[in-house]
Amino acid sequence: MLILGPLGFAAPWVLGALVALPVLWVILRAMPPSPKRIVFPGVALLQGLTDKSPVARRTPWWLLLLRLLAVAALILAFAGPVWKPAPRDDATGPLLVVMDAGWAAAPDWAARQARAEAALADAATAGRPAALVMADARPIAGSVAFQAADSLIAALRAARPVAWQSGLVSDATASLADAPRGRLSTLWLADGTDYGGRADWLAQVTGMGPVTVIPPTRALRTLVLQDGQMPALILRGTTDAAPQVEAIGPDPQGIPRALAQLTPDAPETSGGITTRRVAIDLPPELRNRITSFRIQGDTHAGAVVLADDRVKRRKVALVGDPAEQSEAQELLSQVHYLRQALAPTSDLIEGSLGDVLDAAPDVIVLADQVQLAEIGELAEWVDQGGLLIRFGGPRMAGYDRLDQEPLLPVDLRQGGRDIGGALSWGEQRGIKPFDQEGPFAGLRIPDDVTVRAQLMAQPAPDLAGKTIAALTDDTPLMTRDRLGQGQVVLVHVTANAEWSSLPLSELFVQMMQRLVATAGAAARDDGADDRQQPFWTPVEVLDGFGNAAAVEGLAPVPAAQMAQGPGADRPAGIYVAGERQQALNAGGPITLADWPEASVARPDATSGRDLMGLLLACAAVLLALDAVGSAWLGRGGRVAAVMLALALLPRPAAMAQELDPDLMRAANEVALAYVVTGDDRIDTASEQGLRGLSATLRQRSSVEPGAPIGVDLDSDDLSLLTFLYWPITADQPAPSPRAYMRLNAFMRSGGVIMFDTRDGDVAGVGGPDMSDTLQALAAPLDIPPLAPIPQDHVLTRTFYLLDDFPGRWRGNPVWVEAPPVGAQAAEGNPFRQLNDGVSPVIIGGNSWAEAWAIDDDGYPVFPIGSGWEGEEQREMALRFGVNLITYVLTGNYKSDQVHVPALLDRLRTEEALTR
Repeated sequence: MLILGPLGFAAPWVLGALVALPVLWVILRAMPPSPKRIVFPGVALLQGLTDKSPVARRTPWWLLLLRLLAVAALILAFAGPVWKPAPRDDATGPLLVVMDAGWAAAPDWAARQARAEAALADAATAGRPAALVMADARPIAGSVAFQAADSLIAALRAARPVAWQSGLVSDATASLADAPRGRLSTLWLADGTDYGGRADWLAQVTGMGPVTVIPPTRALRTLVLQDGQMPALILRGTTDAAPQVEAIGPDPQGIPRALAQLTPDAPETSGGITTRRVAIDLPPELRNRITSFRIQGDTHAGAVVLADDRVKRRKVALVGDPAEQSEAQELLSQVHYLRQALAPTSDLIEGSLGDVLDAAPDVIVLADQVQLAEIGELAEWVDQGGLLIRFGGPRMAGYDRLDQEPLLPVDLRQGGRDIGGALSWGEQRGIKPFDQEGPFAGLRIPDDVTVRAQLMAQPAPDLAGKTIAALTDDTPLMTRDRLGQGQVVLVHVTANAEWSSLPLSELFVQMMQRLVATAGAAARDDGADDRQQPFWTPVEVLDGFGNAAAVEGLAPVPAAQMAQGPGADRPAGIYVAGERQQALNAGGPITLADWPEASVARPDATSGRDLMGLLLACAAVLLALDAVGSAWLGRGGRVAAVMLALALLPRPAAMAQELDPDLMRAANEVALAYVVTGDDRIDTASEQGLRGLSATLRQRSSVEPGAPIGVDLDSDDLSLLTFLYWPITADQPAPSPRAYMRLNAFMRSGGVIMFDTRDGDVAGVGGPDMSDTLQALAAPLDIPPLAPIPQDHVLTRTFYLLDDFPGRWRGNPVWVEAPPVGAQAAEGNPFRQLNDGVSPVIIGGNSWAEAWAIDDDGYPVFPIGSGWEGEEQREMALRFGVNLITYVLTGNYKSDQVHVPALLDRLRTEEALTR
């Protein structure tokens, strides 16, 4: 390719034809030789006469210029001009492709793969060896293997970003020791962040040859949880944009969706990073349902914060002695100390036991209370999962039937233990260090915290197993036992400073907050000793796109490594250790990377704009003007004017009765249609997908569809269609109001629209309704309430028996018309019988067209998964397509299978009666 400034030529040798332009100038300028001059006296009689149609002796300069410009435009067009072409790598040495593979690379992962694949394809064409290094913080076994470039493409396509920060942990010198001879060229697809090992690898590869860095094309944003008495989210980004933060949790049907949106505060910018605080200002009932927070529109693990016990805000009920609530006794009451400890992190309610039980709290705290009239209701509340925390005191110690008091984790001795009593200690006792895996693990015990008196537990074999905090002489300070789904905790001292200095310390606040955080998690009774297992076990993990991933194959993580954050053996997710739960989130501070001695490409650099079509159009216009000019000179202005008028005359608009031939074809045969989005790649995939589905229908069923039809919603008539596939793109313009009227009429008349958001590989929680673009495009449509397809829906049995509906992606819900309330109980069928029992809208994000797509030779166009599992998924996608079209064409005729058991019972009854 020849590069001349911002202009490049794919076939520069064609430009040699421009040398012929001066010769053409002379040839075109020349006229036929003038006639021989002979003097004839009679010519004098013609003097004074004028020729009405004179013939020029020379070609006018303006006509000659038009012709030369037309020829020059043709020459330039066939030379393959490209405006601002992408630079080509003309190196002949080995190629090294380094891809940052952390969560920060996920937003534009597909573009990164395409760029790396193009580089490997060029290297394969040139016969250059290549190597692929994924910067995913995993060590490289041995040295980097250089091989044929095309053999790396399969591994590149299968690669996925990880749910932790990018990293290069192997030694760069040793890893590149076996690089082939020659000048090494490095293509580094960066995620824009700095990480461990990057500088060492950059120094090594820049010393071996040129390095080209491809920066990210999208702005990077992360979300982290800020601990404290009032937990909040911290939003960091490389731009000033302030996106909404979605609070995700299950709705009343158990479907995860956005329950609320949080707005970031004012920004603070430092070092190119903008930081905003996002307050978690939600009602307790809603806040406790939140399972995660996500930056709206971002698709990577760093944009997700999984919620653990630090986020939840419990409803705690405090029940104390009303006599201590007077103004004079308030500062001495146990409830005052509890209120001060729990108010910053919990929602408190106070009153009598009967009143607080009606408020359905998560935790009830009883301060030195015995002989409760509502003990039966309280026991039932605990059995259903409540957490009861009881504090000792003089009233409990002096109760003469303490051994008969219900709702205590251990049996108690009457009278307690006091320094002045018969069992005098001689000196006050401190608190024994907490167990490593107990509820108070990691809390520091101040030296000045001592206990002067306590309630004594009766010796028992299981006393040690029920003790969660003890004094230095191994006597219990806190005991706990399980009751049904709930638990009962007894603190053997008072909640005020009467028996100990514990309530005066920060340790008391931390212990109470830890206890409240365990509400809903019943104590273990399986005999397992968590104190001997200092590991955290993953129960829910994310992939690099922020979606749920498989936990299988992950080993428990040592407690010492949890503080290091996510890594190669501990992806972002939820981890548990005994009764404690901790979220390991991928987001964190952003440190921008610098690239000394490397060539950094522009993030918005493109492959250039082809100018061939534009130049050919210019040449055609110039030749048309040349024809008009020639007619003007040769036949007069009237003929030229008529020609110009005919050329400029607008084409008459088609009559309303005229239809597209493809749409007319839909009246005679089944034709699957798709919405033309304006994106050539998406439209081609839609056409190939429906063509592949049509071929499958012809082979396996009696349906024989014709060629697929591309539909322009603003101009085409939909009345002859039955099925419309609508792929959703980010920049898709909304149809006109008239188009929406046609779409609503199409659905009311029995047509089915299948919306495909195609984001099943990066979609976050919830279904396709989480797509802003889909919501905007579908808002004017008369779409009924939607719900995920249940197992007994007719779509699972119209042709094949299916329990999943995969496309190129799988594992995402598919939404259809929701059932009316009570319809299933009344009719035995979970969906309303509308449009012959066919849902007018089907919504999903599994990219079905790409799974169905075939090329002109009948081979699949897009890869799915890897190996046999991928082909099995493609087969299931085709089966779903057959079920779908059968469902659209035949209605809900197989819904009668729902009634098969009742019909068989009736037949058996009739047979028994006739015998």
